[in-house]
Parts: sequence; structure tokens; C-alpha cells
Amino acid sequence: MIDWDRVADLRSEVGEDGFAEVIDLFLEETDEVVARLQQMHAGQPLGRDLHFLKGSALNLGFRDLAQLCQEGERNSSAGSAVDLPQLLWLYQQSKAAFQAGLARLSAA
Repeated sequence: MIDWDRVADLRSEVGEDGFAEVIDLFLEETDEVVARLQQMHAGQPLGRDLHFLKGSALNLGFRDLAQLCQEGERNSSAGSAVDLPQLLWLYQQSKAAFQAGLARLSAA
């Protein structure tokens, strides 16, 4: 679900203080997009939001979420249905796993 090697690389790239800022910004921005997706109705364009989530997920190591967003982007572009309930569920699961993993890393 979470690519912890990517998380370690990001932490190394931006430093400890920068890492905390990146996490806060990521969660704030993705929570806003997820809230918008929760309000979407069938037929509304999703591509931009899915693209944003995919990029953010890749940057922070949310591997499975990024993959599902990419699939959703393709479906949306083709006019096919996007499984928003699955995507929203996976976001919540990924976020919880990420936060729990960070708490374990901080305690170590």
C-alpha cells in the first residue's frame, strides 16, 4: 500500500523539517480534493482531480492509490465509469497506514 522506500527517499531529499511540511501540505491538499470527489455526481469530469491525486500519491509513496487514480484517469478520459467509492476508501486506508507508519518511525 505504502512505498516506504519512496517515503525514506523523500525524507532524505527534503530533510526532516521539510518532510513534516511536505506531509502537512500533502494531506491538506489531498483532503480538499477527496472532499470535492465525495460531492461529485455521475458524469462530472474527474480527470484533473484524479491526475492531481495520482501525482501527490506517487510523490509521497501511496503506491496503490496512485495506481487506482491512474486507472480512473484512463476510464474518465474514455468516458467509462470510475469507481469513486473504492478510490475514496483506498485514500482513507492509505492515509491511515501512512500515519500509523510515521508514528512507528518517530517512536523508533
